[in-house]
Amino acid sequence: MNFAVVQIIVLSLLAVVGMTVRQLPGFAFRSTSDYVTAMADIHDRYDGLLGAGLVNALERLQVFQIFTSTWFTISLIVLATSIICCTLDRTPRLWRQSHEVRVVQPEPFYDPKLPDRAAMTGAAAADVATVLRRHRFKVRVASTDDGATHLYGDRNQYTKLATLFTHAGLILFIVAAAVTTKLGDEQPLLITEGGSLTVQPVGAPGILVVKNLGFDAPGFLETGQARDFTTELAVYRNGQEIAHKTIRVNDPLEVEGYTLHENNFGPAPQIFVGDADGKPLWDGPVPFDGSAAGMPYGSMIVPGRDILLEFLLRRDADGIATVIVQPSLITGEDAAGQPTTEALQPLAPRAGEAFAVAGTDISVGVRGFSDYTLLIAKKDPGKPIVWAAFLCLITGIAITFYLPRRRVWARVAADGRLGIVARSDRYVDVEREFGRLLDDLVATRRPA
Repeated sequence: MNFAVVQIIVLSLLAVVGMTVRQLPGFAFRSTSDYVTAMADIHDRYDGLLGAGLVNALERLQVFQIFTSTWFTISLIVLATSIICCTLDRTPRLWRQSHEVRVVQPEPFYDPKLPDRAAMTGAAAADVATVLRRHRFKVRVASTDDGATHLYGDRNQYTKLATLFTHAGLILFIVAAAVTTKLGDEQPLLITEGGSLTVQPVGAPGILVVKNLGFDAPGFLETGQARDFTTELAVYRNGQEIAHKTIRVNDPLEVEGYTLHENNFGPAPQIFVGDADGKPLWDGPVPFDGSAAGMPYGSMIVPGRDILLEFLLRRDADGIATVIVQPSLITGEDAAGQPTTEALQPLAPRAGEAFAVAGTDISVGVRGFSDYTLLIAKKDPGKPIVWAAFLCLITGIAITFYLPRRRVWARVAADGRLGIVARSDRYVDVEREFGRLLDDLVATRRPA
């Protein structure tokens, strides 16, 4: 048990690290490119504070994936093993303590000089049994050769076994964590208004497609703070709609084992990129899901061209939105595999405007403004196990604290002398309850 406590402390410390240090999102482990992208965000966040070398060392130690790390997994396995061994060791002893009772006790056991004892005269065994039953004790009676009657009262006899529920709850929590880690799925879905994305990887059986039918953020354009934001979603499988709901924060859509949570939103201007003949190279929304200089930021590579377009969304003093476009020619790659670029003349189109990019054969314009919504699609097969674990844990704790065991031994001699002993778990006010029991016994006394 002491070792299990040490393991819980270790897990708590690891959990504190996991809640303090930014962790890699679940989707980062779906592919190498996703991992590289997610780690780039980690480096951007911590390189200036800790240095790239230390961040790389922390990555090798799995600090940025604590809850799926080898350290955390080993700690969970050891804790589960400790709890199981502790439970197996204690269960036979708990059963004997709960099930096996001794009604007849030797006379010195009732010595009134010892704690929680009392003695009186004029008692009858039948009256003592009646009082014990009135106090909800299960009564057993035995007689001895000296003419004395021994009574044993037991209340909540098997309460000690409730610790098995508590231990089962802890083990089920660990099992739920393992099931969720191995079989669960969590990924962000950034969907522009009118756009759609698949939930599972392309090629997976029974693939689900989520479509953003409409987004609304009341008050955001006027104040910059949304009172609420909602997204009307439709989910399709094999071309058939299987779910439809307008979701908001804390009111997700659940479908086919997945829960679609509203997480964030942002602007997604309708960008048009055309060639020298006016033929479209790109015509659609571009999510501005980043931030630079305090303004929404987005980027894209022009299809069919070695040209990078970076965007900033700025609202002018007159309240009109302007998209600042920084085009750059992609000239190669650096040692880290990142593209090297040569900046071109920036542009600043508003809605309905388009400008040619100097030194290229393309033009860039803004058709209008729309929004994107960021959803978190989460599949958690361990959730039912968590509820079962919670139920076991609460049941065990409730029984332990609210139904503690009480026991009473009484010896009634042939001449009416009564010796009585009270025992209880530590959560009981023995003096108060024993006092009430004695008051009732005194009321039943008969003249000698």
